[in-house]
Amino acid sequence: MSASVESCEHLPRSTLMRGIGLVLLSMVLGGQAHGQAAGTPAPASLTCGTLKGESSRTASTSQWTISGPSGKTTETGTLRSGPRFECIDGAVLVMEFTSSAGHSVFEAYFPDGGNVAYGRQQIDRRGGRIVLPIQAKARIAAPYRAAFDYHCKLNMPADPIEPTARADCIF
Repeated sequence: MSASVESCEHLPRSTLMRGIGLVLLSMVLGGQAHGQAAGTPAPASLTCGTLKGESSRTASTSQWTISGPSGKTTETGTLRSGPRFECIDGAVLVMEFTSSAGHSVFEAYFPDGGNVAYGRQQIDRRGGRIVLPIQAKARIAAPYRAAFDYHCKLNMPADPIEPTARADCIF
């Protein structure tokens, strides 16, 4: 290294520093490009009890499949991120993704074939638990309701919060 620095003594310090900066930048960018896998990435999957979520991504689209006792559903979309799978209480498969338009989606699949879906802005996470709108509780089969906490932030005329349900809200 000292031989190359000595041979650059005739250069102004700013030119030398710029050159070193360009070399470092090319190393960083080259390292990132080198780390990219060629072709299609390996599919991501998660098995959660009787449910299984699988996804794969090409250069422009993502495809995901949810399989369970009630059948198999496959969708394709252009996503900014995801889909990401999570298993709740060993039985509920949760999938989250963000579309290329920036809309985030949360969907929970249940072993009985049911599911609930919300925009990500309607979902909270507190203390390691997922907090859903209280209206979701009635749409979830009794054995799976305890897997979530519930909030009362989403009171809409088409889907009002019943006064008796407010006791189950954590906020």
